[in-house]
Amino acid sequence: MAASRVLKHMWANYSIIFVFVAIFVVSGIIEPRFLTASNMLLVFRHASIMGMMALGMTFIIIAGGIDLSAGHVAAAAGTVLIVLQGNENLPIWFAIVTCFLIAMAIGLINGLIITKFKLPAFIVTLAIGLISRSLALELVDGRSVVGRRIPEFTQIGSGSLGPIPYPLLIWVIVTIILGCVLAYTKFGSYVYAVGGNETAARYSGIPVDRIRIICYTLMGFCVGMSALLNFSRMAAITPATAANLDEFDAITAVIVGGASLAGGRGKILGTFLGAVIVNVVSNLMIMFGISVLLSGFVKGALILVAILLQRRD
Repeated sequence: MAASRVLKHMWANYSIIFVFVAIFVVSGIIEPRFLTASNMLLVFRHASIMGMMALGMTFIIIAGGIDLSAGHVAAAAGTVLIVLQGNENLPIWFAIVTCFLIAMAIGLINGLIITKFKLPAFIVTLAIGLISRSLALELVDGRSVVGRRIPEFTQIGSGSLGPIPYPLLIWVIVTIILGCVLAYTKFGSYVYAVGGNETAARYSGIPVDRIRIICYTLMGFCVGMSALLNFSRMAAITPATAANLDEFDAITAVIVGGASLAGGRGKILGTFLGAVIVNVVSNLMIMFGISVLLSGFVKGALILVAILLQRRD
């Protein structure tokens, strides 16, 4: 019985690590090319873009919310980034800071509307997301935008420190910081409390609305970072399709990482590994010549499997 309880505890808390290792081992056996250094760097570089967005989504989902605006907001913030970066009279840092401020402001608006008007998060964020992309399209008349392809900007998304891509390095650093915030700070414990039982959290004196607003603003920061890493690679963006449905990939990563859509449960490490798993699946589909049209089927199956594994009997 003791061994059984230990195994159940290990699976409940560390199943994502077991799944992560198993996927890499099995994939490496089936397709030796998968574990090559070049392919691993490619997987992690791609994972860092969506994974950055997933980090912010983790806080929102643990707090019992959802954000369907993330991809649209990334497109809007990215559009402003490239438009400003393309102006030779403006410094690059101004374009980058503006990108972050816009994404965080939209996150703040999401949080304020949801908490102050007591509206469903999925409706509010969906509406705000559509408004954001529409305004970005209006800004550039629906056209693609190309900025200045200068090394000091493009290296942010395409450069590397030795063999390690900058996007991966930045993603790891932000993961560590947010992981510590969630696990070791009062704010992190409040996030779990709000998602676990909102009524009890209110009676305990926790500022529930403020915690949720901060979570959505933090999501804006992560979306801004994702936009910077993504669109700085080519210093170009097509607002109509940029970051399309990225929010669903981020949600998938969070759920695969062990977070509960009911709130109150989840870990940053789980999200990090979940983001890698989602990109590993996409990478393997390409290697095996599986149609990209089936990517939605595969990601949907991942979500269902993750939810089934989370069941508590």
